[in-house]
Amino acid sequence: MSRIGRKPIVIPTGVEVKIDGSNITVKGPKGTLDSKIHPMMTAKVENGEVVVTRPNDEKEARSLHGLTRTLISNMVEGVTNGFKKELEIQNLVMNLGYSHQVIVPETDGITIDVPDPLKIVINGIDKQRVGQFAAEVREKRPPEPYKGKGIRYAGEYVAHKE
Repeated sequence: MSRIGRKPIVIPTGVEVKIDGSNITVKGPKGTLDSKIHPMMTAKVENGEVVVTRPNDEKEARSLHGLTRTLISNMVEGVTNGFKKELEIQNLVMNLGYSHQVIVPETDGITIDVPDPLKIVINGIDKQRVGQFAAEVREKRPPEPYKGKGIRYAGEYVAHKE
């Protein structure tokens, strides 16, 4: 049995989980998230916990078991605490060194904060959307290995070349 898949997901107070067949809706203080789980997986709410089960021990079922549990867990954590990605800008102005300004518009459910000129903080309740948006911003000027200039994740190490 999957070690991750068999762990129950504790539902914190103030969070409501509705399971309607393969549709899951999680409502919390920060918002609402909807998702579909694979039809092979079964999720149930029991005693204030969400339990994910699989029908058999085939390879596909085993791999989907842990994935489904993690996706539901991320939804619960997102509506209670939210997710945050920090990016560091090094040796650059927001013009990013190009002949034109690079403009990245905000999307729904994502907020962008710039606490100081060298940091960008991306917040949201959906872990996948926060990570995807951070990757799109980083893609505008990835860190280069010779001088280390570019946008990098906070704490990311870039190996320098001569």
